[in-house]
Amino acid sequence: MTEPDTTVEALMTTPVETVAPDATLAEAARVLDAEGIGSLVVGEDRLDGILTESDVVSAVGEELDPATPVADLMTDPVVTVRPTETLRTAAERMGHNGVKKLPVVEAGTAVGIVTTTDLALALPNFRVTMAHQTEADIHDGEWE
Repeated sequence: MTEPDTTVEALMTTPVETVAPDATLAEAARVLDAEGIGSLVVGEDRLDGILTESDVVSAVGEELDPATPVADLMTDPVVTVRPTETLRTAAERMGHNGVKKLPVVEAGTAVGIVTTTDLALALPNFRVTMAHQTEADIHDGEWE
């Protein structure tokens, strides 16, 4: 069993799957499906946003055009974590901000990702309370 004080780097999935902001909803959906993943980091050199399965489902429910650019659908700013931070920090950050996917960022670039599933498997006895809304300061930009 992993300890809560283990660094994020030990658990993160890398490399992270990315998509360009001008990619279409249809292209992003195909990548999510082909890779069997739940999110895509938007931006290859710099983290611009994140697109999740939930974003895609919402877009389909709203009957958006499959040619809609990912930039119109992505979440931005993005809650992030550094590779040197602990799994406890990652779990608490997810809980406080109500997010299930946490890009791991160095110098503005996503180098990996940690999900609630990763944490649940690694820390089965660690309890995290999910927030009903994001922390106030997340509106000022990335959490980094």
